[in-house]
Amino acid sequence: MIKKLAPLFILFGLSTINAQQPGEDELGAWYMYFGMNKVSERFSLHTEAQFRYYEPTSNFNQMLLRTGLNYHINPNAIATAGYAYIQTDTSFEDIMDQVDSREHRIFEQFILRDKVWEFLFEHRYRLEQRFFDFGDVTDTQHRARYRIQMTLPLTNTFFLNFYDELFINLQDNLFDQNRLYGAIGVNITENSSVQLGYLRNQFANAVYDRLQFAVFYNPDLRGLFSKKKP
Repeated sequence: MIKKLAPLFILFGLSTINAQQPGEDELGAWYMYFGMNKVSERFSLHTEAQFRYYEPTSNFNQMLLRTGLNYHINPNAIATAGYAYIQTDTSFEDIMDQVDSREHRIFEQFILRDKVWEFLFEHRYRLEQRFFDFGDVTDTQHRARYRIQMTLPLTNTFFLNFYDELFINLQDNLFDQNRLYGAIGVNITENSSVQLGYLRNQFANAVYDRLQFAVFYNPDLRGLFSKKKP
């Protein structure tokens, strides 16, 4: 048990940085949708959309659209390859003639799931190849991510969810960011749920506090792809 919890305690113990950046003292919000759409016994499609704001309902920061193909090795192991498109406004205040950055991202990930008593653990390992377009300048970067997530069912309807995710740059400036998250979740149906939570997003020189509202919908689409009998 101690070995399973050790990575969680290590990541939770990362120190915070006090430097202030524009918008750092504002409480922002992320609105998110995640889907795992099963199309066969071994394969499913990942769908995702995120809209992030510097303030709860205004001051756009980022849009993220992501999709991928999941291969279910077994019920507790999933391999994924996919693509994401990200548009980012890096300024808290509107600036005339500013060009938003655009990113095309390829990613590969591996998920392992485990259960300890009533606690459901998920380890996610992800590699990202990131292609940036800043208008007149382009750049390519690479990044590795590790997330440990713990879910605790309270009843058949309600649950708690926590995670910590560390981002590591695979070039200069090794530390990219760390995300610490806690939420309460509600199971709506067998394949859908919502979560309302809080995220502390720590960068090397700034810390941002974000509310999160997430919708999860995981339909079984195998019936649409199965052959109809004559």
